Amino acid sequence: MIVSTPTVADAPQKGFFGHPRGLLTLFFTEMWERFSYYGMRAILGYYLYFAVAEGGLGIPESTALSVVGVYGASVYMTGILGGWLADRVVGAQRAVFYGGVIIMLGHISLALPGGVTTVVLGLVLLVIGTGLLKPNISGLVGGLYGEHDTRRDAGFSIYYMGINLGAFVAPFVVGTLGEKVSWHVGFGAAAVGMAAGLVQYVLGRGNLGGAGLKPVNPLPAGHKGRVLGRAAGLALLFVVVLVGLSVSGLMGLAGLVNLISIISGVLPVVYFVVMLSSRQITRIERDRLIAYIPLFLSTALFFLLFEQQPNTLANLAEADTDLDVFGFEVPASWFQSINPLSIIVLAPVMAWLWMKLGERQPSTPQKFVGGLFFVGLSFLWVVLSKFVVGPDQHLPVMLALVFVIMTVGELMLSPVGLSASTKLAPKVFASQTMGLYFLAPAMGQGLGAQVVKLYSVENQQVYFGIVGAATIGCAVLLLVAAKSIKRYMHGVL
Repeated sequence: MIVSTPTVADAPQKGFFGHPRGLLTLFFTEMWERFSYYGMRAILGYYLYFAVAEGGLGIPESTALSVVGVYGASVYMTGILGGWLADRVVGAQRAVFYGGVIIMLGHISLALPGGVTTVVLGLVLLVIGTGLLKPNISGLVGGLYGEHDTRRDAGFSIYYMGINLGAFVAPFVVGTLGEKVSWHVGFGAAAVGMAAGLVQYVLGRGNLGGAGLKPVNPLPAGHKGRVLGRAAGLALLFVVVLVGLSVSGLMGLAGLVNLISIISGVLPVVYFVVMLSSRQITRIERDRLIAYIPLFLSTALFFLLFEQQPNTLANLAEADTDLDVFGFEVPASWFQSINPLSIIVLAPVMAWLWMKLGERQPSTPQKFVGGLFFVGLSFLWVVLSKFVVGPDQHLPVMLALVFVIMTVGELMLSPVGLSASTKLAPKVFASQTMGLYFLAPAMGQGLGAQVVKLYSVENQQVYFGIVGAATIGCAVLLLVAAKSIKRYMHGVL
């Protein structure tokens, strides 16, 4: 994702636990945005495939779960455009505000009882809004600190705590309202959450100072208005065309899923071909880019499994898990809170482990191996869970452990992947390589939208067993190739 590098205020602020006051504003903005995102995602699949008599749309289950997958893929793809617009046209501060408004409108659309039309409209608005907000708010956090400010890493740690706090709370609020009251009330709660984030962002925006106030690489003055007008026009056309094709017989939801899956697979290939064929990169940079390819594919495979939390695993929680705990029926959406809670608990442990190991810690390719191994193991754990209970439903604690095992893999691969992208990027393609990295989870979710069509509650052991075992097999192949990959990295750890 192309992230702005905003201007830093002249005098360092120390108004929020020793950090700039703007960090408080961005902390709560991102917390509420993640609350709305993860809350909506926790109930989206249920709303799509539940019967009309139960308040849902009655869409075939496989199509519904695929829609959830391509929604996630689309969010990552539009982030590249959102970063570019901030850098060249509107600045990060305005991009975050506009993105938040569009996200709120997307949730409002989902909250309206308009069937497939309002769902597709809402999802398209959410994709556009998140693409504007998500890449640029992280850049604003960095812009609050000087280049050599030692508080930067701690500031990002506080900021990421806001992400996980919002993601943890969301299923308890949005999920409970959606399942126990009405799906539309749940989506409405997500809209209220984003509105709360916008209000405090506007009130605290002055604390951001000059960070992201203007584009860092603005277009010529005469071009800016024209580009902004064209972008708005294309966005409107994009919304109208997608909604029209989806609700008409020309494409339908299944056709939309297929189209986005194809795009998510083609875009990274185009990126790599352009970079590798460039005459502006050196031989060493080309080698490093070649070494990056298996890491990129590993990331895509990881997210193909990891991002099945809101579709296949959510379905498993709802359709084949004993949710009665001491006489209380646990909402199935609550399982979506386990991953952020696990991050909050395990992230400090993982950071301590890497510091303790020092120079003895695994290499970058080996950490990717660990990420693939654990996410594959989490799928095999589903098989074990079903084997334990036999024909009965999954035990809640067994299914919960699936999310915990996944989180261990996430902490091994996801932060390392971001770091590796900055280290292996050719100088002339530094920003594009960051954008390329975020196409990996897009590709994983886009292809995953096709894979989940093979899933059903009845064949769950075969599905999770094959996908999990194949992923661990890929981890073994990556381990075998780790030394060769490291050699092509030319000294990058």
